[in-house]
Amino acid sequence: MPSIADVLDSLVLRGALAPAEAAPDLLIEIAHGATRTRDFDALAARLTSPLPASLVDFFHVNTDAGAPELALEIGRRFVDLEPTRTVEILRCRIPRTFIDCNRRLDASREDLAAGKVTPGLMPWITTDEDRALLRDCYDRYVAAVRAAVGRLSPSGAMLLLHSYAPRTVDVQVDLQIVESLRRAYQPDVEPTWPLRPEIDVIGRDPEGVSHAPAAVVESLRRELGALGIGVADSATYPMHSSTLAFEHAMRMPGRALCLEVRRDLLADPFEPFAEMHIGAEKVARLAGPLATALRAWFDA
Repeated sequence: MPSIADVLDSLVLRGALAPAEAAPDLLIEIAHGATRTRDFDALAARLTSPLPASLVDFFHVNTDAGAPELALEIGRRFVDLEPTRTVEILRCRIPRTFIDCNRRLDASREDLAAGKVTPGLMPWITTDEDRALLRDCYDRYVAAVRAAVGRLSPSGAMLLLHSYAPRTVDVQVDLQIVESLRRAYQPDVEPTWPLRPEIDVIGRDPEGVSHAPAAVVESLRRELGALGIGVADSATYPMHSSTLAFEHAMRMPGRALCLEVRRDLLADPFEPFAEMHIGAEKVARLAGPLATALRAWFDA
């Protein structure tokens, strides 16, 4: 799949023995892959809505820093382990600060609250021109991902990769979001927020039914457990129908895995209000066990 400027970066990695035109066996999606300040600045410059001051601070807190780097290293290691296979990596370049490409835009406030997730279209987007621009970007991205899922090999699988801030900071996503976050991250306040799991498999729906691939999760626990890294089971939030991850999980029963990786395991160091440096050694430490665990999908 070709990349789409300012919407989607696509990269195909082939194992040494993989046929040149083979359909991908593994699709890795980074729905919140706009992690660079320039991603925010480029889209903000096209908008006409009055944006909250210093909104870039929210962008850095809320985007999935480290997930693109981890996805790339997982892909490389996977095709080294599985030289006959092909991996496609899709990285969204649309900042979720404006529109979230892992949300159903028709989800109600009640749905979003039940899923413990932020809105699809943010409240500071107030002009029709901006809504049309962002919806067009969203539609092109979502269509491209759905098409990529449709091109997977018959035994293909999908990793939905995310990273999240180390602590659950409970603030309202409204026009005062930056001020609220600044207060929440004060040195004497931040440690009072609940610490999130190092890795969380987002697989259980609100009724408690798991849609995660059991063999892959078992392998993941074994591989990461050897490093002293814990793997939780939907401890942070559920696999909810207000997200597009839910759509993929329903479309590919047992062949889709949604993961949250705690950002301090990737960032060097974790800095909530800045573009983070992602540590190569930290990425490598996680990528090997993750790539090994994903092989459970393809074991005979």
